[in-house]
Amino acid sequence: MGAYIIRRLLLVIPTLVGIMIINFALTQFVPGGPIEQIIAQLEGNGDVFEGISGTGGDALQEAQTEGYVGARGLPPEFIAQLEKEFGFDKPPLERFLGMMWNYIRFDFGESYFRSIGVLDLVWEKMPVSITLGLWSTLIAYIVSIPLGIRKAVKDGSPFDTWTSGAIITAYAIPGFLFAILLLVLFAGGSYYQIFPLRGLTSDNFDQLSPIGKVIDYLWHITLPVLASTISAFATLTLLTKNSFLDEIKKQYVITAKAKGLPERRVLYGHVFRNAMLIVIAGFPAVFIGVFFGGSLIIETIFSLDGLGRLGFEAAVARDYPVIFGTLFFFGLVGLVVGILSDLMYVFVDPRIDFERREG
Repeated sequence: MGAYIIRRLLLVIPTLVGIMIINFALTQFVPGGPIEQIIAQLEGNGDVFEGISGTGGDALQEAQTEGYVGARGLPPEFIAQLEKEFGFDKPPLERFLGMMWNYIRFDFGESYFRSIGVLDLVWEKMPVSITLGLWSTLIAYIVSIPLGIRKAVKDGSPFDTWTSGAIITAYAIPGFLFAILLLVLFAGGSYYQIFPLRGLTSDNFDQLSPIGKVIDYLWHITLPVLASTISAFATLTLLTKNSFLDEIKKQYVITAKAKGLPERRVLYGHVFRNAMLIVIAGFPAVFIGVFFGGSLIIETIFSLDGLGRLGFEAAVARDYPVIFGTLFFFGLVGLVVGILSDLMYVFVDPRIDFERREG
């Protein structure tokens, strides 16, 4: 197993470099880079310096003091200075190699348009994504696994039929539509003002007691977590059910029942470990998927400032340090999680040997 892990770790390097090369190359052909963004603001808006700070701040302050505004045009010297401060005066290959050298040392630089480092910015947005990802994954597993087992035992019964209809209907409802429905019903939209409309905590959170802080936190996250979890039930429940059905029909289960063992002991003593292999072992990948993916709309609806909105705003503003820094970091995390998923398979069922399969 050790040799397999080493090979997988070594494959992380070329895979990650390939991801970065492809995305870096694509950005070279996308119009409207950070320099063009700033020039467009300077030439088209009255308050052209509002909200712009960070790497290009010195050049912008100089432009402001020298009176460069849209009607007067922008001199080539100023544009050249901007390009130098952003690093665009260098060839693409040199910029890419320099970026990768910094990233290897986990130096992700500073946002172009915010006076904050990329890692600090990600760390600032992390609580929202942790909340949505962790709680959504845990609730999905806690509900779906027992439900899937029950559906397998009651396969073909009315319980199996109506629960399948319910979870498939829930799966068909778009997450953003369900989030709006929750707001309308329970956040003061038109009916009940039970839950807060925005944020993870109240304004007086620091003044609350420890128990009060826990209650306030859970009170705020209820609606966004429900909205982000609703579509996860169907896949996980049906996967659990089908895994159990496959195992229940096998010979060792029939033999165990013939020996007179109680159904509960057969189900949880013999079937559970084999049937839950694919479900439990896939937990790291599922968590990462919920953690980093598909949260933009939920964050926007519930006014949460997380990684989803950070990525969207960085893409719109062409904030390349944030785009590439987060891509490198989360790409690395995703590749490592893939290795952890394989280790989970071995942990759940030691009979699995990846080295033998590769041989």
